[in-house]
Amino acid sequence: MQSFLPGPAGLVTNPFQDDKLHEECGIFGIFGAAPDAAAHTALGLHALQHRGQEAAGIVSFNGERFNSHRALGHVGSAFSAEKVMANLQGASAIGHVRYSTTGETILRNVQPIFAELVFGGFAIAHNGNLTNAQRLRRELVSCGCIFQSTMDTEVIIHLLATSRFLNIQDRLVDALRQVEGAYSLVILTQDSLIGVRDPHGVRPLVIGTLKGAPILASETCALDIIGADFLRDVEPGEIVIINERGITSRKPFTKAAHRFCIFEYIYFARPDSVVEGTSVYEARKRIGAELARESHVDADVIIPVPDSGVPAAIGYAQQSGIPFELGIIRNHYVGRTFIEPTDQIRHLGVKLKHNANRANIAGRRVIMVDDSIVRGTTSTKIVEMVREAGAREVHMRIASPPTTHSCFYGVDTPERSKLLAARHDIEGMRAFIGVDSLAFISMDGLYRAMGEPGRDADSPQFCDACFSGDYPIALTDQSGGGNAVQLSLLAESA
Repeated sequence: MQSFLPGPAGLVTNPFQDDKLHEECGIFGIFGAAPDAAAHTALGLHALQHRGQEAAGIVSFNGERFNSHRALGHVGSAFSAEKVMANLQGASAIGHVRYSTTGETILRNVQPIFAELVFGGFAIAHNGNLTNAQRLRRELVSCGCIFQSTMDTEVIIHLLATSRFLNIQDRLVDALRQVEGAYSLVILTQDSLIGVRDPHGVRPLVIGTLKGAPILASETCALDIIGADFLRDVEPGEIVIINERGITSRKPFTKAAHRFCIFEYIYFARPDSVVEGTSVYEARKRIGAELARESHVDADVIIPVPDSGVPAAIGYAQQSGIPFELGIIRNHYVGRTFIEPTDQIRHLGVKLKHNANRANIAGRRVIMVDDSIVRGTTSTKIVEMVREAGAREVHMRIASPPTTHSCFYGVDTPERSKLLAARHDIEGMRAFIGVDSLAFISMDGLYRAMGEPGRDADSPQFCDACFSGDYPIALTDQSGGGNAVQLSLLAESA
């Protein structure tokens, strides 16, 4: 999700962030699981922690009242106290984990958002970005709406509140017909759990069941952690209504081309998840194998940049026949380290998180496999580290095409001028990072790894805008439609 912050026009980005793209949130909901709905939700959020590490929240309903707890920090710290969980009684609950990169991390921007509307209590959690939220917010404010947060998600609540339709489902359809962008939503009302995906299906959302209690979650790994069974994906443009009568479906929106985010397979989703019927782990191995077929070079050892480069490196090693080794060891007990805007601290941040495994590197020709290059700053430091450990040659292979454009659909991306691939060609990037050779998987190769014959230029099978600049959903606020309020893409709200 995006937030709205005062300041100079244009996109802003956090100078202290890791040199990776970050998904901005994960969502979970369960219906009819008394008395453990909140406990199951907290466990589901644990499994989705990779999608947002800066804040977490849960709203439950006990048949009489809604209860909420939202906190900054990880799920474990937010929901470990017995008193907190005791106050989240109820048979139904929704939850949210959030990744924030711009502006203050403040409690009012932690989801789920709750409001008392004319039809009763309403809680909502959102994964994605609304690309016309600035314009809508300006119109709503001019009509007297008072916003309590800087999140684009709150726009949906005001659109519901001001809708002239009578029931909640029709109000929701009315509201969502006015928004543009990428969104997967979970919504909790007094008698229903509702899940929605935008018509292009950019962000994931799945349906599961636990002993008859239906579940909505961003990924299947959240079902696994509580022993739930996977039923199916929520389809693009589908509204799923879960209540005492069961699960019903509505598809009220104009059908659009399916453009699921391909970066979910490359990096965002957990490797043990199944997304849109495809194992993320197997997809990453296939990407690595395709990368080896396209751009192999003689070497002695294949090493991943941990942890996200591991499956692709395994696939590369299997295809090339070169041994796979853990040449870089990651310290998993270090949080976000870029706390000061200095090059020295940035360098120390890399050293704290990664260390070369000298025994597997010294005197060898090394191929390092990573999922992506964004700014290139971390890659540069890791290459220096591997060379200092005695590598004879260092080659880098990247399991995605060059990241040349910013994402506007729910991903933390630097402004385009700070993307390495937007400023340099491959040779310039190679020189900047300091490797002997550099190669990225081609766009067609990436699509082949996903089971497609190649990328259909006229109608791409995925959203690949960060590589191609082909944005499937209108960027209204970026084209001047919302200049009264600055769009901060990468979000306080996650």
